Amino acid sequence: HIYICADSSIFLCTFSTAKYSVLTFLPRFLYEQIRRAANAFFLFIALLQQIPDVSPTGRYTTLVPLIIILTIAGIKEIVEDFKRHKADNAVNKKKTIGKIPADTVSMGILLNFGFLNFSLHSEPQAMCYVETANLDGETNLKIRQGLSHTADMQTREVLMKLSGTIECEGPNRHLYDFTGNLHIDGKSPVPLGPDQILLRGTQLRNTQWVFGIVVYTGHDTKLMQNSTKAPLKRSNVEKVTNVQILVLFGILLVMALVSSVGALYWNGSQGGKNWYIKKMGKCWDGVLIFSVLSHSRMPPTPSDSCDFDDPRLLKNIEDRHPTAPCIQEFLTLLAVCHTVVPEKDGENIIYQASSPDEAALVKGARKLGFVFTARTPYSVIIEAVSDKKRMSVIVRTPSGQLRLYCKGADNVIFERLSKDSKYMEETLCHLEYFATEGLRTLCVAYADLSEREYEEWLKVYQEASTILKDRAQRLEECYEIIEKNLLLLGATAIEDRLQAGVPETIATLLKAEIKIWVLTGDKQETAINIGYSCRLVSQNMALILLKEDSLDATRAAITQHCTDLGNLLGKENDVALIIDGHTLKYALSFEVRRSFLDLALSCKAVICCRVSPLQKSEIVDVVKKRVKAITLAIGDGANDVGMIQTAHVGVGISGNEGMQATNNSDYAIAQFSYLEKLLLVHGAWSYNRVTKCILYCFYKNVVLYIIELWFAFVNGFSGQILFERWCIGLYNVIFTALPPFTLGIFERSCTQESMLRFPQLYKITQNAEGFNTKVFWGHCINALVHSLILFWFPMKALEHGNGFMISTYVVVTVCLKAGLETTAWTKFSHLAVWGSMLIWLVFFGVYSTIWPTIPIAPDMKGQATMVLSSAHFWLGLFLVPTAYGYAFSQEEHGAVTQEEIVRAYDTTKKKSRKK
Repeated sequence: HIYICADSSIFLCTFSTAKYSVLTFLPRFLYEQIRRAANAFFLFIALLQQIPDVSPTGRYTTLVPLIIILTIAGIKEIVEDFKRHKADNAVNKKKTIGKIPADTVSMGILLNFGFLNFSLHSEPQAMCYVETANLDGETNLKIRQGLSHTADMQTREVLMKLSGTIECEGPNRHLYDFTGNLHIDGKSPVPLGPDQILLRGTQLRNTQWVFGIVVYTGHDTKLMQNSTKAPLKRSNVEKVTNVQILVLFGILLVMALVSSVGALYWNGSQGGKNWYIKKMGKCWDGVLIFSVLSHSRMPPTPSDSCDFDDPRLLKNIEDRHPTAPCIQEFLTLLAVCHTVVPEKDGENIIYQASSPDEAALVKGARKLGFVFTARTPYSVIIEAVSDKKRMSVIVRTPSGQLRLYCKGADNVIFERLSKDSKYMEETLCHLEYFATEGLRTLCVAYADLSEREYEEWLKVYQEASTILKDRAQRLEECYEIIEKNLLLLGATAIEDRLQAGVPETIATLLKAEIKIWVLTGDKQETAINIGYSCRLVSQNMALILLKEDSLDATRAAITQHCTDLGNLLGKENDVALIIDGHTLKYALSFEVRRSFLDLALSCKAVICCRVSPLQKSEIVDVVKKRVKAITLAIGDGANDVGMIQTAHVGVGISGNEGMQATNNSDYAIAQFSYLEKLLLVHGAWSYNRVTKCILYCFYKNVVLYIIELWFAFVNGFSGQILFERWCIGLYNVIFTALPPFTLGIFERSCTQESMLRFPQLYKITQNAEGFNTKVFWGHCINALVHSLILFWFPMKALEHGNGFMISTYVVVTVCLKAGLETTAWTKFSHLAVWGSMLIWLVFFGVYSTIWPTIPIAPDMKGQATMVLSSAHFWLGLFLVPTAYGYAFSQEEHGAVTQEEIVRAYDTTKKKSRKK
C-alpha cells in the first residue's frame, strides 16, 4: 500500500509483490511444472491410463504419485512466495510514505503511474530528494527540481486555477531522459527535463508531500517500459536430462509396439490351444542441466571516514605560494561542482551521492577546509578558508566575475583547454602515475566569462532547452559553445580498492582452469594495473595491446597476432590480451569475430577496458554462442545487468553501486571472495548431488518397469502385470523416496577443505564427467542387467517367484544401490537405506492383513505370511542382491576413488621419477 500525502488528503494505491494470487496460482504453477520434460512425460502416461483397456497398471498408478509430487512442489512454491511477499512488505512498511505510483502531472488524484515534480510544500523553491533504488538500484539520494514558474503554487485552490498544456515525448524506456515543455496560458513555454520528472517507483525523501501532474500511466511509465520477463535459464544437466527423456519415450513406444506384435503372434499361435482364452476373451487385470568477471568495489561501510589528508595544499594557501589561487579554485570546484545532497545529523553532515566518486571528492574537499553545507535550487553553499561563500556551477564571485567550473575525464578536459593553460605537462605526468597505481582520475578546470558572452550563450541555451526533437543533441552543441578556453587547475585521484581476498580468489579460480576475463569501463592503464593487482596478469606475462581506430586496422592487427602465435593458436599461452571498447566494436563485427575469439581464447587473461554495458553483454553472448563452455558473469552495478542476464549463470555483488546487479542475478553474494566457495565447494557439491539424484531416480524406475517387460514374455504379452497396483503407485513416493532425498541433500564427493585445497578437483564438474550421455545410459544399462537378474533368478532358479517376492527383492536391491552411490555416509543416509527397506516390509505386512477389517485389497490376504515363511524367499533375499554384484554398481563409468583423486593433486608430495 502506497500513501501519498497531498495537502491534507491521503490517497491509497494497492499493489502486490507476490508471484501468485488465489486465482492465478493453479494455472501459473501447473504451467511452470509441465514445462519440465519429466512432469510432462508422466502427465502424458497418466492421461493414457485414464483410457479403459489401454494400460494394465490402472488409472491411478501414475496419477496419484504425480499429484503427490505436484502437491509438495505447490506447497513449497506457496511458502517461498509468502516469505518473499512478507519480506517485501517488511521493507515496504518502512518506505510506504511518499512512494511515487507513476510518471506525473494531475492534482490530488494519483492513479497507478509516476510523477512530475510540480510544487512542493516541505522544501523551499520546489526542490525535493528522491531515492531511485526501485528503478536503477542506486540507494543514493538525487535532487529533483520543480519549475520556478510553479514553485509558489502551494495550495489546492491556486493549482485549480492553473490553465495550460504539457507537450512531451512519447513513452519510452530511457530512465534518465525526459523532454517536454510546459505551456502556461499567457506565458512563454518552459522546458521540462529529467530534473523535473518523478518516475513511478521512486521514493520521496526529506519531503512531506508533493503536487504533480500525471504524464505517463500504466504500462507507459518508464518503470513498466523497462520491465522485461526474466530470461529462462536451464542448466546443462536439465538439458541433457530432457533429451534423454525424449529418447526414453521413444524406446517406450518401441517396447509397446514390440509387446503389441508379440501379443498378436502369441494369440495367433497359442490362442486355439488354450481353452480359457476363448471363454474369458481378453484377460486384463485392469491395472497396468565462466568465464567473465566487471572487478568489484568495496562494500558500503557505516563510517563516514575520509583517508585523504595532505596539509601541503593548505600550507601553500596560507603561505601565499604562487599556486595558492589555483589551489583555492581547485578545492572550490570540488566543493560546488557535483550533485551531492547534504543531510545534517546533529553537528555532522552526511553526504548522499549518486556515485561513490562524487562523495569521495566532496569529502576530500571538506578535509581540506572547503565544506559543502547546503544546496538550494539556485546556489550551492560552502564554508571555505577563502572568502568565497555562495556559488553555483556557473558562479559569480564577490567581485562580480562570472566563472565556469568544469571537471571530467582527462581527454575531455584537455581538448577544451586554452593554449595559455599552465601545468599541463606536470598534470599529465601525475595522471599517468595515478593510472599506473590503479587510481580513478579526473581533471578540473575553469574559465572566466564576460557578461556579454554569458548573455549570448544563455539565449542559445534557453532556445535549445525548449525544443522537443533532438533536445539532448542541441543542448550538447550549446554546452560546447561555452566549455572552451579552460584553464587547468589540476587533477584528482581516487583509490578504487579491490575487496579483501580478490587476488587470492582469482588465483584459486585460475588453478581450477576457469578462464577469467575482466570487462571494465576504466581507462587502459587503470585496467592493466587492476589486472596486476588482482593477480590476473603477472609481471613476466607478455601483453598484447589492441587499440585501433578502424575495421581494417583491427582486422590486420588481430590477424598478425594470430600468425605470430602459429601452432600455439588455440592453446592457452602465458599472454594477456588488452583491448579497448573502440577497438572491440570492430573486433566483434561479423568478419573479425572468429579471429578475435581465437586470439582471446589463446591468451591466459583478457582485459576489455572502456567498454559500455551493451558491449559487456555482447562479449558474453559471443562467448556463450561460439564456445562450448558455461559462462558466468559477476558484477556489482546497474551497468552489469546486461551481461549478468546474458550469461548462463549471473552473480551479483551488493556494494556501493546499489542493488540492481543482485536483483537481476541468479545468485547474490556480499563479497567477491565468496565466489571461491560458491563455485568450488557448493557448486561442485550441488552438481554431484543433482546428477546422482537424477541418475538414481532413472535407475530405480528402469529396474522396476523393465521387469514388467520380462514378465510379458511369460504371460503371452497379455498385459497382465506382475506387481500389485498400489505397490507400483507407492514405489516412488514412499518405498524408494528417501534415498534420492539424502543423495540430493547430504551427498558430498569431497570435504570442503579438500575442495578448497585442491581447486583442480573442480575440473570433474567442469568437464561434466559425472553426468553426460555416456554416464546416463551406463546407469540405464546397469538397471537393465539388474532387472534381468531380479526377475529371472527367482523365476528360474528358485521356481517360487511371485510378484511380492520380486517386489521385495527390487526394493532391497535399489536401496542397496543407493548405499553404493553414497560417498558421505551420515545418519540420514543410514535412515534412508535401511529405513526404506523396513517401510516396505511393514507396509507389506499391514497391507496383507487389513481385509476384511478395511474392505480393500482382498487378494492380498495372507500374502505376507506365505512369502515371509518361505525358505526360498530368504535364500533369494540373500542371493539376489549379491548376484548382481559390485562390478555392476561401483566405478561403473570408470571413476577413481576420492582418495586417488586427492592424492593426484597433492602438490605437497614429491612425485617419483620415471626410470
